[in-house]
Amino acid sequence: MPYKLNKKLSSLKPYDPIDGEYKIRLDANESFFNLNQVFSEKISREISKIDLNRYPDPYAAYAVKAFADFYGIDSKYITAGNGSDELISIITSCFLETGDKILTLSPDFSMYAFYGGLYELQVETMQKEDDLSINVDKVIDFCQDNKIKALIFSNPCNPTSLGIKREEVLKLVSNVSALVILDEAYMDFWTESILDKAGEFDNLIILKTCSKAIGLASIRMGFAVAGETISKALKAAKSPYNTDAVSQAICKCVLGEKDFLKNQFSEIIKNRDELYLSILKLSSKYQIIEKVYETKTNFVFLKTSKSAEIFSQLLKNSISIRKIGEYLRITAGSKEENAEFLKVFEQILKNL
Repeated sequence: MPYKLNKKLSSLKPYDPIDGEYKIRLDANESFFNLNQVFSEKISREISKIDLNRYPDPYAAYAVKAFADFYGIDSKYITAGNGSDELISIITSCFLETGDKILTLSPDFSMYAFYGGLYELQVETMQKEDDLSINVDKVIDFCQDNKIKALIFSNPCNPTSLGIKREEVLKLVSNVSALVILDEAYMDFWTESILDKAGEFDNLIILKTCSKAIGLASIRMGFAVAGETISKALKAAKSPYNTDAVSQAICKCVLGEKDFLKNQFSEIIKNRDELYLSILKLSSKYQIIEKVYETKTNFVFLKTSKSAEIFSQLLKNSISIRKIGEYLRITAGSKEENAEFLKVFEQILKNL
């Protein structure tokens, strides 16, 4: 008798990033800075010190210390992961049990609901307001009224580019009994982080990544910041050697360059603002762009009934962006990339 996959696996589809080679990549919210061009010698020296026949440090101590120093927090609150995705997987599989209710907000990062379903949790989805904002009071009420065991959301949000302010997030965490998993992947582009408060709560985990503002998407390093009890549990639940020695060394090197990274963040934000204002200007000229959302991230999010046509035409011009239903998400690139995108984008709008 042939083996059959169980129901939860047979219905799964692999993650589907944009495939192919494109001249300009504005689809994955990556940094446009290639750090290898700046730190190649320093990174090479660190990697040359690695004993490749030995297992890596199971707790990534040097990378964790570099992260702690960069953000001004205590290392005891930090757990390193193989990207934020692994940490989300560990949290949803180990801190919750089969049938527990986890609340996601919509729209938000799709992997939250994916992991919840994979680990047989009861995934509840609460729609955001019509303007895609989050009403914190409604979320608090929903959590309490529906016995939610965990709430997971991103701030600022991928894909909407919107955010809720620090005091609102603290209000939410303080007024629910649920575990709050707060993804601050894009907070380096805004000023409303609650990272400094992570150790003060017993129901909060903050996720951070090196894949966006820091520009290390290729090495897959993420961090969970939480109080001591949760941090100890995370370290116990994760795989013993979940981050490799090469990634740890690169992470340590780059996070040690605080001034450089801060300047990098500023330039990304500057390019994002210029891209946002340019698209906003086009929206007043071409009514086909229904709305451009104010951005707190490194991308611009807009609504248009012609999203499929625009997306397709951009690909034909070797420019990739992200299409999400009737919305488009455009990562801020370099000045040259933004200029080329805007030139092609306006030509497409003229012809629609």
